[in-house]
Amino acid sequence: MKKRLQVLKRGAVGILAGLVVCVLFVCGCGEPGPYSNESLYTDEVGSVYVEMFESRSFRRGVEYELTNAVAKRIEAETPYKVISNRDRADSVLSGQIMRVGEMVLTTERRLGRGLEKEVEVQAVVSWKNLKTGELLIDNKGVSASASYSEWQNQGFDYGSALAANKLAQRIVELMEAEW
Repeated sequence: MKKRLQVLKRGAVGILAGLVVCVLFVCGCGEPGPYSNESLYTDEVGSVYVEMFESRSFRRGVEYELTNAVAKRIEAETPYKVISNRDRADSVLSGQIMRVGEMVLTTERRLGRGLEKEVEVQAVVSWKNLKTGELLIDNKGVSASASYSEWQNQGFDYGSALAANKLAQRIVELMEAEW
């Protein structure tokens, strides 16, 4: 008789636990939550023309690296198609490199020579919907930095390419809808 009561108690506890889970599931599904199935990107735009970034810095070559990195990231990480003809594109992404700076992070004690350096690239970006004329990104400032070491056979070009790639990532993140 005792064993039978224990089995009944276990069964009742199992049924009660199942009911609690069902109630929580049903109640949780009806409320709006922080999650959504909506796309992070606007449906109004299908293609992007990426203009060559202008450079206001005396350092040359970073604008090519950044423009190339932005175009590749748009293709890889967004639903948009990068178009080479501005007249056929739905939108235009443009920008200016405002500053390319370099600073020494660590120095060698005896000679005072830089062991590790950092490159910072600052830019201003705009993204315009050509169909409506709406500015999707309006002169938004963005920056990124990367470090390099000449002791590891890494020069300024290596550091600026890393910084440009990080900056391209941040620019493409700006193309996502705010939530």
